[in-house]
Amino acid sequence: MNWQAESPELWTFLGSLHDGEILTGTVAAIERFGVFVALDEGPGHPLFPGVGFLTMPELSWRHFNDPEQVVRIGQRVTCEFIGFDTYNAEARLSLRALQPDPLRAFACRTEAGHVLRGTVNAVRPIGVFVDVGDGIVGLVPFRENPGAAKVPGFPSADRSADFEVGAGITIVVLNIDLSRRRLLFTQADASP
Repeated sequence: MNWQAESPELWTFLGSLHDGEILTGTVAAIERFGVFVALDEGPGHPLFPGVGFLTMPELSWRHFNDPEQVVRIGQRVTCEFIGFDTYNAEARLSLRALQPDPLRAFACRTEAGHVLRGTVNAVRPIGVFVDVGDGIVGLVPFRENPGAAKVPGFPSADRSADFEVGAGITIVVLNIDLSRRRLLFTQADASP
């Protein structure tokens, strides 16, 4: 669709927005692929329930299974404008951009070598995902890798049968990679 010709008022409005601009609106629809927001300013959208759109990753820093764990239809929201989707003629928005990043807060108070207590969140073929609180989850890998080969007690074989989701575990922080948003842990002792 040629949005400039079909809906010039919408196109002009979206083109006037700037990255980082704060917009308010109401959650108009929740779909499996994202959330539509009817913005307070600007025109309506000719096809969609709202001119604003939140993709799933932009709803929250924390893990969720259903977007209704974060927002509900009719809820007032304040979001940051992160881009103009010219294909769908939508304002791409972010709720999480206006929330503190729990991983950054964790990195400020934690460094490699810290011993922490956590809970087994998931057991996968690559290793155990451990939740250390506030939605912070890191990996205790089963296989050695070049960066971990020098760490005493680093698991070198698949031990998935040794762990149970929900069980407590003591871990040591090996690496906090903020740019990739990854945490690497090792088990503090040999027993799960």
